[in-house]
Amino acid sequence: MLQFQDFVPKMIAAPAFLRSAEFETFEAALAAANHWLHQNQVEVVNVETVVLPNIWSRYEEGSTDTELGTSGESPSHWHQFIRIWYRTDSTT
Repeated sequence: MLQFQDFVPKMIAAPAFLRSAEFETFEAALAAANHWLHQNQVEVVNVETVVLPNIWSRYEEGSTDTELGTSGESPSHWHQFIRIWYRTDSTT
């Protein structure tokens, strides 16, 4: 069975008045992905870098949301993360 696991840099400081949110580095997400791969020993099918808008917005559901909004009238924040596609035994 085909599955995926996302590694999104975590928010380390929430946005505040006149201050943008702060996030972990992309390298931190890569380190988390490498750790997960080492711990799980899965059959990797593909590894990709995904860039999506507004995944941290309170109106969105994160990296697996099927509809992420953008608009020319309001600011849009794009986020980069790692997605690992892997295969599991369908009998488990």
